[in-house]
Amino acid sequence: MAPEADNREEIMKVKITGKSHAKPIKKLGRRECRLLTFDLPYIALHYNQKLLVYKGNEYEDMVGKLKDGLGAVLEDFYQLAGKLAKDEDWVFSVEYDDDTEGVEVVEANAEWIGVEDLDAEVGPSTLKELIPYNGILNSEGLHRPLLSVQLTKLKDGLAMGLAFNHAILDGTSTWHFMSSWAQICSGLPSVSVLPFLDRTKVRNTRVKLQHPPPDQDPQNAPSNGTADAEHVDPPLRERVFKFSESAIDKIKSKVNSDPPSDGSKPFSTFQSLAVHMWRHVTRARQLKPEDYTVLVVFANCRKRVDPPMPESYFGNLIQAIFTVTSAGLLTINPPEFGASMIQKAIEMHDAKAIEERNKQFESSPKIFRFKDAGVNCISVGSSPRFPVYEVDFGWGKPETVRSGINNKFDGMVYLYRGKSGGRSVDAEISLEAGAMGRLEKDEEFVLEGN
Repeated sequence: MAPEADNREEIMKVKITGKSHAKPIKKLGRRECRLLTFDLPYIALHYNQKLLVYKGNEYEDMVGKLKDGLGAVLEDFYQLAGKLAKDEDWVFSVEYDDDTEGVEVVEANAEWIGVEDLDAEVGPSTLKELIPYNGILNSEGLHRPLLSVQLTKLKDGLAMGLAFNHAILDGTSTWHFMSSWAQICSGLPSVSVLPFLDRTKVRNTRVKLQHPPPDQDPQNAPSNGTADAEHVDPPLRERVFKFSESAIDKIKSKVNSDPPSDGSKPFSTFQSLAVHMWRHVTRARQLKPEDYTVLVVFANCRKRVDPPMPESYFGNLIQAIFTVTSAGLLTINPPEFGASMIQKAIEMHDAKAIEERNKQFESSPKIFRFKDAGVNCISVGSSPRFPVYEVDFGWGKPETVRSGINNKFDGMVYLYRGKSGGRSVDAEISLEAGAMGRLEKDEEFVLEGN
């Protein structure tokens, strides 16, 4: 049972017991890799946070194994042990040498918290002390480690909080690293799939990026660029909606019940779930029919670029795809209307579209701000394809996988493969509190999603 709300703040005071650093066991010398057009838009967002919760009573042994495995896996993923750097032209790179501090490893104690207390539906704000680098911008990687790991001792397990610098890797690379680390800890002599580290194979353009200094947080800046003391964003609520296999099949079947007459492909599971969330969140927001609403999908471009890159490409190789319509058209029409828009937008984002987006950015570099996602947006990150519940370090699969409080705003959605496996999906949704309350009472959404 989760702690009561009135004493949760006191309960969640996690005690830090130690701090160390991990870097590759072998000497690697000096390595440098310039950040690309695909990496730079995220330089002023926050570190990307994940939380994995494991059962087990051998905390010291678990920590020892994790540290040993980290030193070994960083021989291949050494960029995570480096630092950001910029030259006189403000061209950013990731640098590693044998004198770099490496990955930060924090040990902590919260033995009054049980694994079951960290239920998957608990809002991330109650978990924030279990994950490092709350509110830290990726640009701080000039002075901080690019990965921080917090290992917290629980009453009956271990909470692994991670903060990855999003300027140097995306979700695909994050879970490739996590799976590889788990393989080493589980006894494999080497990782099964080496990271592809040569970013110049996908692009080799020097981009001069004058980014805001760390104290100018674009995530919270008013959209007009001026200070507004009276502007206060409405409070957000986070909730995990668990879509079982049968619920996913029901949603997909409904969206595909009246296929388009133009001969286009059936709508995928992702497209079906995306339009389901988009329509119901739009209703919960009580928008006017003429109000615009935007769906943002961060697409993996590894197979879309020319030439294609392997899935093991290490870095950011994602781009945002935008779909825009009015609230009235989206909600009055059947779900295949929105699904068709999503499908066409994704299919149109080919190598030519990616190249045009890159050239546009390089001619006028722009830091990504959440307000750029568009009005009344739903922004979908992470992916049910990531093997989050397969990350087994030798003591079993995680009981819970969540994201932290960083990079959250009204309409942010993180999708995870459901713990039960198969086609089940967990959708971690952040919404303005009033809209979230209405979404929870939406029987069509909730009954299909649970």
